[in-house]
Amino acid sequence: MGVGIKIQSNETLLDKIYHINWGLVLVLVSIACIGFAALYSASGGNFEPWASRQIMRFVVGFVAMLFIALVDVRWWYKLAWPIYFSGFLLLLIVEIMGHIGMGAQRWIDLGVIKLQPSELMKIAVVLILARYFHSSTSDDMRRLSFLIIPAGLVMLPVGLVLLQPDLGTSLMIIMAGASLFFIAGAPLWLFGLGFALVAALVPVAWHFMHGYQKQRVLTFLDPESDPLGSGYHIMQSKIALGSGGIEGKGFLNGSQSHLNFLPEKQTDFIFTLWAEEWGLTGGLFLLFLFSLVFLYGVWISMRSRHDFGRYLALGISVNFSLYVFINIGMVMGLMPVVGAPLPLISYGGTSMLAALVGFGLMMSCNIYRDSKVTRV
Repeated sequence: MGVGIKIQSNETLLDKIYHINWGLVLVLVSIACIGFAALYSASGGNFEPWASRQIMRFVVGFVAMLFIALVDVRWWYKLAWPIYFSGFLLLLIVEIMGHIGMGAQRWIDLGVIKLQPSELMKIAVVLILARYFHSSTSDDMRRLSFLIIPAGLVMLPVGLVLLQPDLGTSLMIIMAGASLFFIAGAPLWLFGLGFALVAALVPVAWHFMHGYQKQRVLTFLDPESDPLGSGYHIMQSKIALGSGGIEGKGFLNGSQSHLNFLPEKQTDFIFTLWAEEWGLTGGLFLLFLFSLVFLYGVWISMRSRHDFGRYLALGISVNFSLYVFINIGMVMGLMPVVGAPLPLISYGGTSMLAALVGFGLMMSCNIYRDSKVTRV
């Protein structure tokens, strides 16, 4: 028996535009503007080379987000499988003819942009799991036979991402998938079994990890063991965060970043740059904006009258929050450096596009929250 979404709506396009969550849009634009300012500062008070490109990417992504939001949510339900398999195909293409950069094969060079399919796959996994768990019952969630397929849908792309190699992104996909299992009501003993299995496999995984991946873990445990080598990044990040104090050193006055002590200041460590210049106050304000985004996602999820919208909105919100939590924990030395970008802030085209596509889907769930979901 198939499952479908029937939507009855006589709303005009203007009515749908009115129902876009403009409060969420305002918060997203505010976060993006902070990103533009941080990238402007990272280049020493110049829009080139990062801020100008980031602004253009945001404009394109913003238009795409609004378009996705206005599309009937049942279409995203129907397109979940094609979108998932398209993302999986792109991951296969990366393995065959992907662009190699920084020692990893993660991108497809399209000329105007280097597309990183693994970033888009995070959204595709949430979308396909939201469809699979749509209208599932508590009895379904207790049957292992029912859970094998969604587990496979998560682990297949994870396997390809690990081959790139990209351990950080693969862990992000696993965590995003696990969050959907939890939201849909998978039994708690299953998560306990998963944690136990992971713990048992740690020694085996360590044997297969690349040298630089092992070094990241060792550096996390003792960054001062090699202050001029593998521990340099995190130590400089901590120095910059501490030197910002309460109010910061002021815009364009961050010494650690502008004297090039802070590495990867436009991507992984951009929160450090922001906190050095704007202090604890600026950092907390940015965290407040991120918290608002998460709360909007929870609110949209709770208002949805169909499971697909509930799972999709909350899954995207959790995925976004994982990025924020891991990136900020990483630059503070609370987690190993895994290369997770800060959403809408870090320089990067695919991560920006993936975030805005996700928010477009979330807004579609809000606009069509009164859709009637029936088995057909």
